[in-house]
Amino acid sequence: MRIFDPHIHMTSRTTDDYEAMFAAGVRAIVEPAFWLGQPRTGVESFKDYFDALIGWERFRAAQFGIRHHCTIALNPKEANDPRCTPVLDILPRYLAKDGVVAVGEVGYDSMTPEEDDAFARQLAMAVEHELPALVHTPHRDKLAGTHRTLDVVRESGIAPEFVAVDHLNEVTVRTVKESGCWMGFSIYPDTKMDEDRMVVILKEYGTDKVLVNSAADWGRSDPLKTYKTARQMLEAGFTEADVDKVLWQNPVDFYGQSGRLVLDELPGFAPSTETFAGNSVLRGGRQ
Repeated sequence: MRIFDPHIHMTSRTTDDYEAMFAAGVRAIVEPAFWLGQPRTGVESFKDYFDALIGWERFRAAQFGIRHHCTIALNPKEANDPRCTPVLDILPRYLAKDGVVAVGEVGYDSMTPEEDDAFARQLAMAVEHELPALVHTPHRDKLAGTHRTLDVVRESGIAPEFVAVDHLNEVTVRTVKESGCWMGFSIYPDTKMDEDRMVVILKEYGTDKVLVNSAADWGRSDPLKTYKTARQMLEAGFTEADVDKVLWQNPVDFYGQSGRLVLDELPGFAPSTETFAGNSVLRGGRQ
């Protein structure tokens, strides 16, 4: 099977993960910009991080046979930190870069006025740059946060088919489906959503406009959750065509609206002397 993981934070993962993902069928990913794991102290930290997403991480993934794309944004968690918000002024220069296929993650963490402002401004950037938007729904008060999210989306004027509302569950999926936006689900070992629940949702709501991702961030997570969801779908009676639609074609259709996807095949990992800015994923032979 072929897999496109539409939301995975590979900056927090190892090269072993890339090898395992390739072996499981992952051939393309999107890495959304997110928080550092600890508070950033200024805009320069964002610049280095964004440069890594469009440069080094894209190179690193390619060394393991995987096409890497990213989304760029000020994430909701850091929208509350006045040291971070000036990054909004430099986002447009990054939204014009190759490999940037959406504005994201944007949305809500604690549903503060500061998050309102950052969310609205970045949706306006998505409209201006004709890019999709990847929206993070809050982990607390999720239903209220989802309703508020959809209100802001409607007010922005962005077309619903250009919006993916992520981190959904059984409580929020119907509301997002009725809005016309894409529905995103993060499959985790302990939190958010698991494979069994995802299959139940797919049986009830169908496979249209559904994006299944592994997220795989700094905490306990699993970069093979897309593959494991695919296996669970097959065991539950879904066809291989159903699996291909959810795990490949849907992400292609959503992010393809950017006009920036590159999906031609890469070879699998083999030792290479190729470098990026003088650095290689190799570490030399044993001494």
